[in-house]
Amino acid sequence: MSKIKFLSFSFEYSVGSVIYRIENGKILFLLLHYVSGHWDFVKGHKEKDETDLETLKRETFEETGIKDLKTVKDFKKCSYYFYKAKGMEKNKRIESGSGVNIFKKVTYYLSETGEKTVRISKEHQGYTWIEYEKALKRITHKRPKRILKEAIERLQRAGM
Repeated sequence: MSKIKFLSFSFEYSVGSVIYRIENGKILFLLLHYVSGHWDFVKGHKEKDETDLETLKRETFEETGIKDLKTVKDFKKCSYYFYKAKGMEKNKRIESGSGVNIFKKVTYYLSETGEKTVRISKEHQGYTWIEYEKALKRITHKRPKRILKEAIERLQRAGM
């Protein structure tokens, strides 16, 4: 008789944004370099009773210091994935009784800012404002690359 081990999963919901600004007629996207080593967009957990846009503004400010944010109304894309917590995150989850196997949903919005200066949080080790083609190469994972492609298509449809 074989033993079947069932894994417990925690569900997490986050909100993120593809943030861009226009400089000298060029679209530049904000990418954050996470302490874990990957490059990605601003994103974070939704708190109780927050709307997606409230989460987006709070997380953007917490992670970048950016306050000036105009969200494009007709851009909303979702990404789903599984991951296993490692390192400090794993330890925190075990202490709190949360599962280390996570099913995550992230809803991404497209947002414009006029701000150039970024003040990164302790979750990050760097950032860059970067053009589309270079951003596609820099982003670490497939899902954010797909979201970026959809964002540039949306901006191009708007004549940018």
